[in-house]
Parts: sequence; C-alpha cells; structure tokens
Amino acid sequence: MTAELTLVIDVGTSSSRAVILGDDGSIIAQVQTPTPPTTPMPGLVEFDAEHLAIVVIDMASTLISSHGPVRSVAITTQRASTVIWDAQTSMPLAPALGWQDLRTIGECLTANAEHNAGIAPNQTATKAQWLLATTAHEPSRTKVGTLDSWLMWRLGGLHLTDPTQAAITGLTDTTATTWDPQRCALFGVDPTMLPDIVDTVGARGAATALPGAPPIVASVGDQQASMAGQGCVVPGRVKMTFGTGGMADVVTGPLGPTQMRRSDGGTFPIATSTTAGTTTWGAEAVMLSAGSCVEWLCEDLGIIDSPEESHVVASACDDTGGVTFVPALMGLGTPQWDFGARGTLLGLTRGSERSHVVRAVLDGVAHRGADLIDALESDTGIAIDEVRVDGGMSHNPTFIAALARATRRPVLVSEQVEATAIGAGRLAQVADGAVPTVADLADLAAVSHEVHPSIESDVHTRERDEWRRAVIRAGEWIPELSALDF
Repeated sequence: MTAELTLVIDVGTSSSRAVILGDDGSIIAQVQTPTPPTTPMPGLVEFDAEHLAIVVIDMASTLISSHGPVRSVAITTQRASTVIWDAQTSMPLAPALGWQDLRTIGECLTANAEHNAGIAPNQTATKAQWLLATTAHEPSRTKVGTLDSWLMWRLGGLHLTDPTQAAITGLTDTTATTWDPQRCALFGVDPTMLPDIVDTVGARGAATALPGAPPIVASVGDQQASMAGQGCVVPGRVKMTFGTGGMADVVTGPLGPTQMRRSDGGTFPIATSTTAGTTTWGAEAVMLSAGSCVEWLCEDLGIIDSPEESHVVASACDDTGGVTFVPALMGLGTPQWDFGARGTLLGLTRGSERSHVVRAVLDGVAHRGADLIDALESDTGIAIDEVRVDGGMSHNPTFIAALARATRRPVLVSEQVEATAIGAGRLAQVADGAVPTVADLADLAAVSHEVHPSIESDVHTRERDEWRRAVIRAGEWIPELSALDF
C-alpha cells in the first residue's frame, strides 16, 4: 500500500482513537480505547497523562504496522486539559487536570475581581497555576502544556501547540500566537515552560515513537477539527456537536477579537485555524447539558434502556403533550451563563406519559441548540442559513427533526457521527498538498442527509416565546451559584 494515508490521533474526554484515513477522507481503519478521567471528589476531574500517552502510542503503532506506512500524522484533542511534566524524564509530575475540573474556581474569582482577568475554571491558566503551586518541580526542567503538546512531546520530543488550543488557555495575547507575559505572570506560569505556538497546518517534526517516524503536520482543538470535518471553514457555516454537552461554532473571518473573553451574548472568540501565519477566527457557543440529559433518562430515571431508545419512545407521540424540559442539569451556558440554573420539567399533568417526557427532553436540547444559534447571530452579525451537526445525538431522527423545528433552519447531518478525526486528517492533507487550501474543505464534507423544518413563522415564534418563559423558571435556582460570573 502506498503512503497516501494519514494517521489521526483523536483524544476526547472519555475515550481515545487512532484512525487511518485515505486521501478521499474515508476511514480505512480505526481503534478506540476508553480513557475516562477520574473524579476523586465532586468537581475534581483528573486523568493519568502517562497512561494516556502509552495507550495512544500503542494504538497508533498497531494501526501503522497493520495498514501503513502513513504519509503524515494529525492530532486533535480536548482543549484546555493541562499536563505538567519533567523534560528530562518525560514523566508527568502530577495527575493531569481535565477541562471540566472546578478546583480553581476560587483562583478564577480572585483574578477576575482583582485584575479583571476574564478567566474561567475550564481554561488552562488557573489549572497550570494550581499544578505549579502544589507540585514539587525543578523549574528549569518543567514543561506545562495542553494535551496536544503533551502528546507531541511523547511522540517526538516536540513542545508545540497551535492557536486553536492556545487561545483557550487564557495565557495568550489577542493574536493567540504569543504568550502574554503579564497574564503568565498573573498566574505564576513562566512562559519558557509553555510550548511554542505554531500554525495549525504545517510541519512540526517526526513522530519518532511511531513506526517509520512519520511527520506530524497538523494539530487542532477538537471543536475546530469538527468544523473542518463538516466543511464549516467559511464565514456563516455553522457546525454543532451534540455530545455530553453541546458546542456551536461559526467562522467569522480574518479579523481577530479585541479581547479574549466572553461577549455580551455569551459566546467566546476562537481561532479556527492558522495556516502560513494567517489565522482564521470564529465564535463558539456552549450548552452544558445535551446528551447527558438522555443518559439521565436511562441511567438515573430508568424510563428508557438506552440512548437509542429515546427516538423510539419519543416518536410514539406527536408532541410533548404540553410538557417542557429545560436541560440545565449543570446550569445554563450560552447565552445566560447561569451556573445556578437547574434542570426543569414543566407542564406535567396526570395525563403526561413516558413518551411525552422523553420527547420533551429531546425538544429541550433542540431549543437550547436554537439558543446557541441565536447567540452566534447576535454576537457576530452573521446570518446563519443552515446547521451542520455531528456527535452522539446527531443520528437520532426525532431530535434532528426537533432541532430543525426549533432553529427553523435546514439541518445537515454529518455522515460520520464524530467529525473530529476526519477534520484533523483533512487539515493534514492540506499540509501535505493533497487538498489545496483549508477553504477547499468546504466542498469535501460528507453529509448523510438533510432535514428541513416544516413550521409556520407565527407558530415558531409562539414556541420560542414559550421556551424562553420556561428558561426563566429554570434560572437562579441556586442563587450562590447563579452569582458566579466567569
């Protein structure tokens, strides 16, 4: 087999994959291993970075040995999770902190109150601060990085990251290409410990830990990889990923933000990719509970046996029977950012049935999806004509129909449930010359099918107004948490 293959390393929150792609973007082979974090106490999320590196290298080596050689390697990972290690031994100095870890809420509140830092606990800055303050280390030998930089270190001794990852850390300037000395000093992080920031697309060095030592030519954050995989690389084309939570991302263009913090509409600026020194920017909206609400129906309420059954049960009724569910099991993200909001069931009567509740959960996640689209349009001024989706909920027909209805836009479902590996691989193909430019990825996304809304404007307006009233009732349930503002 000729070396026209791309190896993609794809590390998510709960599992890791190694995937081999052909030049046409098809998956030739893949292997997946659970790599879930641990929660030693409520709010704490840790993982074993050494174990993760071993698993990733083993999976990638096995695939190359079986299906290689490969032309190049791409890496996509969860963002903001933080690793500290010794450069001499290449061993972690402490458990890595996952992006959901909340142990640094106090540090965030202090930095925001005293320095107007605009930092949140799901960013890297206070995680790095905490690790450095609580871990014995020799500064001259200490490295700090996100998962992409940790894996590149273990694959080839490379201490690198890209703007799609760096922009999320809270430690860069507004270009996301340079570490900000003042912000680093504020959080006690020596910039020499941090990785060099390089283009998303471009040669980095050899992955000497893998058979054949193929070059690493792309690394990208998971949501930006999904954007590339779904062809959302031009302004106005939106992708939504519905996993445990939900993310909506849109490209805005070459003009970067004036500040790296949350906007008035509750969205965040993101770097979507950097090629030949030029960064393309975008905006991101966040839903804290999506697929987790369906898991709640299965694992906690026990009213369905599997997430897949939610479609079967919900489709047994024509509507929710007046039941409304607000998916705020962990609070509300964009646009409210109310951490004290809680999941709410409204409109229950003696006639409410299991199917009504299940359908209400799917409809509620769909309406939250519409909230994210509204926020992106409001913050960016870009008209969004369609929605492209991937993630675990994307192949649920009842949910997709509800999303089309709530957004009143066509919904294009990705052929691949998880588009991250495809997107990272496509970016590597840009680096290799198999695809001319990142913009050309807009025409390469594989769509499984489209669902178009069938709802009149006045009906849509009434349903959205009813939804907003329900959200108000779900809000500020725990005032102390609702008062938190990151």
